[in-house]
Amino acid sequence: ENATVDYDERLVTEKKIIQTIEDCGFDVPLTSSNNNLTSSLDSNFAPFTNITLKSSQPAESFPLEVINTHTFDSDNIQVCQIQVLGMTCASCVNSIEKNCHGAAGIVSIKVSLLAERATVEYDPDILDEHSISDLIKSIGFQATPIKPKREGYVDLQIYGMKSPDHVQVIERELLKHSGIIDVSINFATALATVHFDKESLGVRNIVEHIESIGFDALISDNSQKTQLESLARTREITEWRSAFYRSLAFAIPVFLISMVFPGFEWGKNLIMVQLPLGIYSGHLTALLLTIPVQFCVGKRFYVSSYKALKHKTATMDVLVVIGTTSAFIFSCFSMICGIFDRSYKPTVFFDTSTMLITFVTLGRYLENMAKGKTSVALSKLMSLTPATTTIFIKDPKTGEVTGEKKIPTELVQVGDIVKIVPGDKVPADGVVTTGQSTVDESMVTGEVNPVNKRPGDLVIGGTVNGLGTFDMEVTRSGSDTALSQIVKLVEEAQTSKAPIQEFADTVAGYFVPIVIGLGLLTFVGWMILARSLHNLPEIFKGSNNYFIVCLKLCISVIVVACPCALGLSTPTAVMVGTGIGAQNGILIKGGGPLEAGHKVTKVIFDKTGTLTKGQLDVTHYEIITNNLELTKETFFAIVGAAESSSEHPLGRSIVNYGKKLLDIETYDVDVSDFKAIAGLGIECNVVLKTSYSAVTPLSPTTDTTSKSYNVLIGNAMFLSIQHQIFIPDEAVTIKESQERLGRTAVLVAINKSFAGCIFLSDAIKPEAKVAVGALRRMGIAVAMVTGDQLLTAQAIAAQCDITEIHAGVSPKGKTQIVQSLQLEGKGNVVAMVGDGINDSPALAAADLGIALCSGTDIAIEAADIVLMRGDITDVVAAIDLSRSIFKRIKLNFIWASLYNILGIPLAMGLFIPWGFHLHPMMAGAAMACSSVSVVCSSLLLRWWSKPHWVDDGNGGVEKVVDDGGLINYLITFMKQGPVSNYGGGRYSRLAADDSF
Repeated sequence: ENATVDYDERLVTEKKIIQTIEDCGFDVPLTSSNNNLTSSLDSNFAPFTNITLKSSQPAESFPLEVINTHTFDSDNIQVCQIQVLGMTCASCVNSIEKNCHGAAGIVSIKVSLLAERATVEYDPDILDEHSISDLIKSIGFQATPIKPKREGYVDLQIYGMKSPDHVQVIERELLKHSGIIDVSINFATALATVHFDKESLGVRNIVEHIESIGFDALISDNSQKTQLESLARTREITEWRSAFYRSLAFAIPVFLISMVFPGFEWGKNLIMVQLPLGIYSGHLTALLLTIPVQFCVGKRFYVSSYKALKHKTATMDVLVVIGTTSAFIFSCFSMICGIFDRSYKPTVFFDTSTMLITFVTLGRYLENMAKGKTSVALSKLMSLTPATTTIFIKDPKTGEVTGEKKIPTELVQVGDIVKIVPGDKVPADGVVTTGQSTVDESMVTGEVNPVNKRPGDLVIGGTVNGLGTFDMEVTRSGSDTALSQIVKLVEEAQTSKAPIQEFADTVAGYFVPIVIGLGLLTFVGWMILARSLHNLPEIFKGSNNYFIVCLKLCISVIVVACPCALGLSTPTAVMVGTGIGAQNGILIKGGGPLEAGHKVTKVIFDKTGTLTKGQLDVTHYEIITNNLELTKETFFAIVGAAESSSEHPLGRSIVNYGKKLLDIETYDVDVSDFKAIAGLGIECNVVLKTSYSAVTPLSPTTDTTSKSYNVLIGNAMFLSIQHQIFIPDEAVTIKESQERLGRTAVLVAINKSFAGCIFLSDAIKPEAKVAVGALRRMGIAVAMVTGDQLLTAQAIAAQCDITEIHAGVSPKGKTQIVQSLQLEGKGNVVAMVGDGINDSPALAAADLGIALCSGTDIAIEAADIVLMRGDITDVVAAIDLSRSIFKRIKLNFIWASLYNILGIPLAMGLFIPWGFHLHPMMAGAAMACSSVSVVCSSLLLRWWSKPHWVDDGNGGVEKVVDDGGLINYLITFMKQGPVSNYGGGRYSRLAADDSF
């Protein structure tokens, strides 16, 4: 009567083991424990602990439920994605997450209902992606691991292999090729996995090498095709449409037999023919027609419900099964009673069962059609890349072009020269080498007007060429392109959850059990009332059997309730909204940023490159020395050489100015001991190899033959405080006068002596003042933060109409300012807007980080929202879109909640005294409509367009709206009357406080 258990403390506890055995019906007193036992098993499962359990029953082998108490090594955690099919509502999501959270080895799991994907963090020492997939299958859903794209690996489908010997031939020949690390070929599937060095060769080189051996090869990548089908809900639409048509074909005759024929004399005679055993012809016909619907079409509901209940969860399918099965079983039982008691006239309602399933399948069919529309934007983005493109073939020896070749786009490699003709889609990111044209970038960056492209200009993959012809050199291809990164960001956004979704998930966990309880309460309550009341409601007077009326009311309650509408409220709105944002050049990284975006109370702008153009020009300089002489050529040779190692925009502008002044392409210098101090300046040693001009020794102690200089470049604090460099009064006066003009001062010291100052100007963006004014009209405070000194900052802020200024701030200081503003008041939500270069810490610290990028550099990790254009009015658009999406989510929640709040009491019969009740068939129809209505509500976000603001000429801004759309036209019509030239994309001015 003893059981000795060796167990892993990381996975299970003594208490859990005892509880599990006691759940099987046995008493288990703990007799002894030994914590010093060392297991000889694999170290991955050590250390084990031994306990001895005493039982009054014979020893048996008990299945122990292993729970997730493992302490995970963060360096060992892996992430996988599982495609999950068969989910219909938040209850399904909750069921998967609830059961997987307790599984050994799973760190976390996030399930996206609409994307049909589960993102799982797991410990590979305990389980793999196939085990996770099997676990989800056991819960009642179809699950398939999604093979991740690995750097330096490619899967190829090989054609022409006739025998296993060909496998060895191909593997041997490929491994001879320089840059190929490993090859694995499956003869049965003709699939080859090649591991190669991306730096030395590309996929096209591998394909061409296979072709040279005598076989054909294509990239085997069905993931995008599968994802497009998943987003369009192609499989679900086909399956539910088929199920609806099949159930409808049986439901219509059952409905006619039950509801229509009894109203006619000839119909009664037809269905009331008494057959042997006392069965009526109409009842038997209805039963035979109902069986295929109940157990063939409805099979999926039974299977799903069984697996859900098996794992102690309840989904919408459980309610469908309870409602339809109750109607079917009662009808069959009534017929059986008629067989044994010929005086009893059976009461059946097979029509309720068939029509309920028909309405449910119709609802699922319409719902999936609507869901497919929510991901149209992402599907369009994924389809932007052309199938083929034309590249120039070069002679490998001479490098001369020998011809042209059309190849699949996925075989395009970095360094290829691609020919783009009028109407072509650009296959990858690159630089124009010859020719010129205009390119439509609207689908990628949201830029409405065609963009001129000349030699040296960047082009983005997925954009469409205009009427010109040009050649381009590929700089990024495949998954590295801007378009691929955009698609990845949008996918991640649409699979993430907004914090408000937790409400729906919580409700979904309790919804179905509560509804079942309300159904039983309705049945019992009305049965008691029907037998105790003398004056019964009209619904009972027309029936000889109170049980049937109460059962129908119970079924109505169970069927009308719908957790799906609540569960779809957030993900549908997020999917539509993030897709529309991507089409307009606004990349929102998930539901969290959306929720923060609609709450923003203050926006902080970085100055350089955000409020200003970021194109700094040297406008003035002063060489100021006391005891030394220095020509401007030597001055800029030394300063330009020092700044050539810096990445700061100020430094790059000085470098370019020096090159132009000296008429050189590169500085002939040696730079050593370079140090950059963030927010202050740089220090280094410069050795001039070329004499740019006659140089007088820079200090009395300097050797006249020496050309080595110690250089300090930065702000006043850097020179005077950190390095005790004396700054002459003349320099201070000039510096202050230039800063009042909005120019940035850069001070220079050479060999520990002040040498001069350089002044740079940066014009503000033309839309800066309008954007700031628009934010204020939206009720959002605005501030500016910059590393420049106060006078320069004040000059720029005055042009933008910004009153709150934080000047002379280092990157670390920007973070501290963000944090202090967050603590200013309760509910303060701060957004930081920058370029992501030197303000990444501040972007990460803010409640909402918004980064402006160059069009191809969108992988800004610190930002929550990435704007594809440099237009800062997109900051206003991003916040407006967040508000619109969140407003739609709230409307969806209100509708879904009101539907259940009003529908369930109506189904329970609370309005029967006033003559209102809900028939089970109508309850099924209402339930089907609820989810569809929520999805359609979210689809209205597709009408969203960027708000446009203009200067009103009186120091303020006013809102204008594009009247090219029907809804906007109607709004304008109601506010101003008819607008001429409707549909021409004109803009009509509205009052600044209008919101819609």
